[in-house]
Amino acid sequence: MFLSPYFNKKNQVISVSRTQASTFAKHVAQDFNPIHDVNAKRFCVPGDLLFALVLTEYGLSQKMTFNFAGMVGDHVPLAFSDSEEQDFDICDEKEKCYLKVHRSGETTRCLTQTEAFIRSYVAFSGLNFIHVLVPMMKAQGVMVNPARPLIIYESMSVDLHTLVFSEVTLNLVKQYLKIDGKRGDVTLNFELHCGEQLVGTGEKTLVLSGLRAIDEELMQKMCDQYEGFKLAVSA
Repeated sequence: MFLSPYFNKKNQVISVSRTQASTFAKHVAQDFNPIHDVNAKRFCVPGDLLFALVLTEYGLSQKMTFNFAGMVGDHVPLAFSDSEEQDFDICDEKEKCYLKVHRSGETTRCLTQTEAFIRSYVAFSGLNFIHVLVPMMKAQGVMVNPARPLIIYESMSVDLHTLVFSEVTLNLVKQYLKIDGKRGDVTLNFELHCGEQLVGTGEKTLVLSGLRAIDEELMQKMCDQYEGFKLAVSA
């Protein structure tokens, strides 16, 4: 499986190092959120990697919901039980929950389908900041703290109409930003297609913290820095 370089597994316990998490974020998801940097003080494993590991371990189900309950740090041991339950939690050895999962409907363990789904979804996530979040913040005259742009993955759900596909593309169809003081709640609705066929729909929610009045110059510097990180990785 293509995720093998990005996690460690012993028995049914999985952990992710700072280097593995950062490499996945930058090279697979094209996600340059500073909290995934190797040296970040508030480092956390990308939510997309946790989501991808669940699909790898349990398969891709027609209906799946992921609710993120905590930020996973460096080398935190996570128990991935061999349970076939529809509802389960991903917890550490102290039973602290980091991810709540619900699934139903048919399930496929086809590696080709699972990898296609993962790659399409994380590629979509990598485009969120510059192409989706920044325009929404500008439209409402707010921005995250440029010194510490905290953007947290809250939840994701998917409803697949069929599991008969070999590749899939993801298209954003609606986006919303609700502001409450210094907090912004983002909802992204998307469709999944295989060629001309609609194979499913989904929703992703994010939380923007530390919102403030927009400063166009600082916002542009933040975007330029983000693009600079991206260019450095692709060079």
